[in-house]
Amino acid sequence: MELLKNIIAEDLFLYLLEHKTFIVSDIHIGYEESLNRRGILIPRYNYNDLILRMERAIEKIRKKYVIEKIIINGDIIHEFGKISKKEKDLTNKFINFLSEYGQIFIIEGNHDKILKYVINKNTEIVNNIVLGKILVIHGDKIISKDLLKKVETIIIGHEHPAVSIQSGSRIEKYKCFLKGKYEHKNLIVTPSCNILVEGTDILRERLLSPLLKKVNLKNFEAYIVEDKVYDFGKIKNLPQ
Repeated sequence: MELLKNIIAEDLFLYLLEHKTFIVSDIHIGYEESLNRRGILIPRYNYNDLILRMERAIEKIRKKYVIEKIIINGDIIHEFGKISKKEKDLTNKFINFLSEYGQIFIIEGNHDKILKYVINKNTEIVNNIVLGKILVIHGDKIISKDLLKKVETIIIGHEHPAVSIQSGSRIEKYKCFLKGKYEHKNLIVTPSCNILVEGTDILRERLLSPLLKKVNLKNFEAYIVEDKVYDFGKIKNLPQ
């Protein structure tokens, strides 16, 4: 699904055609461990499912296009403080896996304060990346005016957007992409790539990103992720 010209949503991920760049966001490695420590016991197959899902998306894109760069847009890890050896190993395994498909760029998320002590690969961790007129930034902070002047499109993660659709007594929650305007710029919000993280119900729950708190979210468009990406139109027209 093309969200904007040359910006393609494939499953939970984005591909920037002009810049040959694949974007993943909000992986939250260690989320299962965190749930287990809180007494919520779940099978630990999430990582393998994510890798399979990512492989399918990458291969689908590579049938038509070329991938040269991989951007990890924040929150690779879940814990803010000390993490286990298993989580550290899994984080490095994930980065090594993605590096097989292109050069890795990491944007620091609000969960990534100790990331530089976790990763083995000599990869720079940055606050944002500008590709032509596109700014990729995590989304947990307001963007400076100087940076805004340089770009036409902003891509953020952080929010983990989702929408709940009600049919009769049944309510289903879906991860989604959002597209709208922020300070007269195009704004795309990507869902969390962690399959277990359902996300923020933008129709009913408190928003996380300071960027989204400054916009009229009802005028944004929602693209729901299921077996493929579906255009559900403007948020104000969704059943609530």
